[in-house]
Amino acid sequence: MVMLRKAGQGARPHRTGTGPSRVAAFLVAGALWSPAWAAPLTFEQALSLAEQQAPVLKARQAATEEALHSRTAAGQLPYPKLAVGVENYPVSGMDRFSWNRESMTMRRVGVMQEVPNAAKRAAQREGAQARAERERAMLDAERLAVRREAALAWLAQHYAERKLKTFAAFEHENQLLRDTLAARIAGGKAMPADALMARQEALMLAERRDELQAGFEQARAGLARWTGAPAETDAAAPVIPFDAPTLLPRLERHAELLASTPMLAMARAEVAEAQASRRGDWGWELAYGNRNRAYGDLLSFQLTFDLPVSPSTRQEPQVIAKQKQLSRLEAERDDALRRLRADLENQLTELQRLERALDRQTASALPLAAERVQLSLAGYEAGRADLASVLAARKDAAEARFRALDLEAQLMGQRAKLAYLIAE
Repeated sequence: MVMLRKAGQGARPHRTGTGPSRVAAFLVAGALWSPAWAAPLTFEQALSLAEQQAPVLKARQAATEEALHSRTAAGQLPYPKLAVGVENYPVSGMDRFSWNRESMTMRRVGVMQEVPNAAKRAAQREGAQARAERERAMLDAERLAVRREAALAWLAQHYAERKLKTFAAFEHENQLLRDTLAARIAGGKAMPADALMARQEALMLAERRDELQAGFEQARAGLARWTGAPAETDAAAPVIPFDAPTLLPRLERHAELLASTPMLAMARAEVAEAQASRRGDWGWELAYGNRNRAYGDLLSFQLTFDLPVSPSTRQEPQVIAKQKQLSRLEAERDDALRRLRADLENQLTELQRLERALDRQTASALPLAAERVQLSLAGYEAGRADLASVLAARKDAAEARFRALDLEAQLMGQRAKLAYLIAE
């Protein structure tokens, strides 16, 4: 650590306050803990951070817990009612405004309870249970979506970093060639126009670097959205395992279809509740009447029953409407199942195409491009080829490497989409 001192004075430790050495130590410690000095972010770490920090998952978790708590109250009897009043209080005649002269006058207190029929309450419980299952299914689907988007964001930054490193190596090769150009021109082995061509090539390389850097910054911001802070990705390519032959048989567990089964259960519960309304509800009431002691107190009990009159204009339209809603949901689910099956088959076909294209690129295109560079460079050094052919060959070789990275990125992205498409 460098100690600051005045001229002609020795170094003395600072025992009070925050001296320059302590400030420097704090700055070094802060730098060591900053993201720039942090360990590279692995693929699994990115997915874990995204799952822990995603606000949409917190919202879904709250909705799930809400539905679970609401399930307890479903199908319960409504609140009982307390009735307090006075009956047959005289307001005219000789006994008016008297509590004791009229035998029918009494102070009354009672309890009333409405009782929906059992079928209706059972349907309400089934509906609440289905709603809780729907919220849980939507949470699982959202978790898959978060992992998929975080995986794609990590892959985008990872391959943007690899492109920058590949481009840096390409720039270094061209720089070595430009460094020898002046000597070759002086020795008559190169034309003066080659110097101008090399400068033009440098300008094009600078523009391409800006494009790659902008792509990297965009990918970095996309990954930071899910992980909470910018970070470098791990250099090793991730392993994204999935079993392609099992995807189609498990299509009903597709993220878009997870909530469809409980939604159908909710619709069936609503149909059952509407059908139960045909029978009507009932209730009971118990009351105690206090009168003059000379007449004695009274106890009353009564039952009430709904009379579902005119069902063709009241209950039946509701039943038919709920049945139509159920039919609509079933048809929409069947349509979604067909659409997702076709989409999954297309994605599997695209995955196979990308695998074949990457194999061709790495097994044939890259070796051929490298061989062309060697031949053109050998011809240039022997005076049998010009600089343009060398630059063109190197540019094509770099594009071949970029093409291989693009295909690998597309392949890994396709695997990530398929790996986080079907729930376990």
